[in-house]
Amino acid sequence: MPYNRGAMRTPTRLPLYAKILIGLLLGVVAGLVLPAPWAGSLDVPAKIILRCLGAIAPPLVLVAVMRALITANVKGRMAGRLFFLLILNTLVAIAIGLLVANVIQPGRHANLASGQERVNADIVTLLLDNVPDSLLRPLVENKVLGVIIIAVAFGMAARTLHATRKKQLLDAIDLGFELILVVLHWIIALVPLAVFCKVAFVIGTQGFAPFKALGWFVAAVLVALMLQAAYYLVRIRLASWVRPLDLIRGTRDALAMAFSTASSTVTMPVTYASLREKVGLREESATLGALVGSNFNNDGTALYEAMAALFVAQMIGVELSLAQQAMVVLTSVIASVGAAGIPEAGLVTMTLVFSAVQLPTGAIALLLPVDWFLDRCRTTVNVMGDMNVACILDGTKRHEPTPDPRLDPVA
Repeated sequence: MPYNRGAMRTPTRLPLYAKILIGLLLGVVAGLVLPAPWAGSLDVPAKIILRCLGAIAPPLVLVAVMRALITANVKGRMAGRLFFLLILNTLVAIAIGLLVANVIQPGRHANLASGQERVNADIVTLLLDNVPDSLLRPLVENKVLGVIIIAVAFGMAARTLHATRKKQLLDAIDLGFELILVVLHWIIALVPLAVFCKVAFVIGTQGFAPFKALGWFVAAVLVALMLQAAYYLVRIRLASWVRPLDLIRGTRDALAMAFSTASSTVTMPVTYASLREKVGLREESATLGALVGSNFNNDGTALYEAMAALFVAQMIGVELSLAQQAMVVLTSVIASVGAAGIPEAGLVTMTLVFSAVQLPTGAIALLLPVDWFLDRCRTTVNVMGDMNVACILDGTKRHEPTPDPRLDPVA
């Protein structure tokens, strides 16, 4: 049975972002009222919650990537084109994110020196440090590259199994995936408490400087996401028969749903139906872009994670070398694979990206007050990326659409 996002909601019916905002406001009050030593002690609960989040991230990414690889039904030449487009879009997204973060430098507005020195390591050394010498070590040490290597190896091996065996393995992976998501739901339920504790700690010990920088970070992310959206539309105009304005008009329901639900998985059927019925793409193109590509195409999430890593590094006075920024690119790409079905995916996989370049995962709590809004923005860009892939796969010449019985109410 697939994961049901609605079934995991808390009984209070209060959405997570509302709880986070309440935690933020209470944290501001507590930071202003409590003495500095008391406020300083509130950092401990926030660190515990984020450590739990970091602990569950590696097994969650492991089963999500294996699940995505086993269930992906892409063959032949179209598979190569799909893979190329997904990698290209993700790399462009991260390049835009790093460029904007380096130009605007939103973290410089905080100036929270941590005393942490720059780590001088070349990309080869960083890669070798992440190549697993044990099947369990990457899971224990939160080394995302090692986790992905293991997941890809076993996922590709599973594709060679007999159909019966493959189904048995997939059922077991689905069960493990659901169990991990249940535990993840428990941890996410504690996120508002982490926000309260971290905000009270920061204001009580360092004042409002980090939150001024947070406003710059939101602006920088929105600029980067708009540039990525513009890149999608230009690519569609140059590499497909679809006109960008026609695409926006035809898929506005999917874009609105992506922003309102913050879930590309929930939006997936609407995206597919819009591309087929209102835009007029062929079934194969719409399927590969909206249904298959959505499991691997999370450009907005990868862009956000890369910018978050640079923002935190700038904020605490750590200079990331070019090798470390390259590692951010690599880990952001591979950590986003299979993340479409994970609730709060950006928050979960960000712990792996931070660990890869030795940034403190506790700083993620500072991003939580604005993450709920940016999550909706990057999910919308994720869905636009799926549409971009589908349109380009459809080619430069329009084909007469054939009726899809799955979309025909008479069938």
